[in-house]
Amino acid sequence: MVTKRDYYDILGLSRSATDLEIKRAFRAQARQYHPDVNKSPDAEMRFKEINEAYEVLSDPQKRAAYDRYGHRGTASATDGFADFGFADIFESFFGGRRPSPNAPQRGADLRYDMRVTFMEAAFGTEKEIEVPTLQACRTCSGTGAEPGSGSTTCSRCHGSGEMRRVQQSVFGQFVSVVLCDTCGGEGHLIGTPCAVCHGQGRVRGEKKVTVRIPPGVDRGQQIRLVGEGEIGPKGGPPGDLYIVLDVEEHPLFTRDGIDIYYELPINVAQAALGEDVTVPTLEGDEELRVPAGTQNGKTFRFRGRGIPRLRGTGRGDLHVVTKVEVPTKLTSRQKELFKELAQELGGDESGGFFDKVKEAFGG
Repeated sequence: MVTKRDYYDILGLSRSATDLEIKRAFRAQARQYHPDVNKSPDAEMRFKEINEAYEVLSDPQKRAAYDRYGHRGTASATDGFADFGFADIFESFFGGRRPSPNAPQRGADLRYDMRVTFMEAAFGTEKEIEVPTLQACRTCSGTGAEPGSGSTTCSRCHGSGEMRRVQQSVFGQFVSVVLCDTCGGEGHLIGTPCAVCHGQGRVRGEKKVTVRIPPGVDRGQQIRLVGEGEIGPKGGPPGDLYIVLDVEEHPLFTRDGIDIYYELPINVAQAALGEDVTVPTLEGDEELRVPAGTQNGKTFRFRGRGIPRLRGTGRGDLHVVTKVEVPTKLTSRQKELFKELAQELGGDESGGFFDKVKEAFGG
């Protein structure tokens, strides 16, 4: 018999833990044992334990039941608590009706990580991708039965997929509802399972999906495509597909929200005397007048030349930041010229002048 670990122990909490402490412990543990990050053999099992513990302890009613009865207080109709769970208690007291076990079920949501270029994220694009997913079996049209064989109604549950029993418990008399062990809750028995899907009604495959990337997206943002996930069991509707974006770095620009930055290298002479220089933008090169006496770190702004605002109007700005490059190696002629300049500016011919130049221009 497998003994479940205590939920508080799983999250490393005391039984007096607050809701905030439970949430913080869950986040820390989930980050540590997420299978995408932790590659140890037991990471997936630990991650499932952590999620199960949080699901119970974060819900006041489930937590109260767990504190009073332990794991039995949160058990479902199929995991051993006298064959009944709180769904059956609710049904007994309030006449509620649980969904039929053989009703169509919604398919799973899917995640697809997509990498786009800096420019594609800025101005939008359209991409066609192939997504691995479960699809309805074409051979049996999703029924799970070999064509021509059909299926028969389960004689044990008479097609309901459920077995109902009345029994006594510490709470009084309750009706317990469990899945039919003959048909597995399907309500029918397949005569000859489909040779392609082996009676599952679904097969693994790939489908092509067109994804429209709107202008202005950024790293980590998601695009939800409704109905593009896995098809559901028993002919249920498909789930959704979530596109998670990763944006490549640009060789020239860095991004901060909807603004972009470009570092413009200029030499000492250009900074001192001023000059017209060429500056790259998202649309192409443009001219910029660098005035005489420009200091290192001076910023010039091109309004409306940044990233388009996602789901809005307007664009951010392009910020051009000067970086004055002080030469580290000089020819004999250049040294003579700098010495002459030092004398003209009232300095000396020693290295102190060059130190001042470097300090002035951030070198």
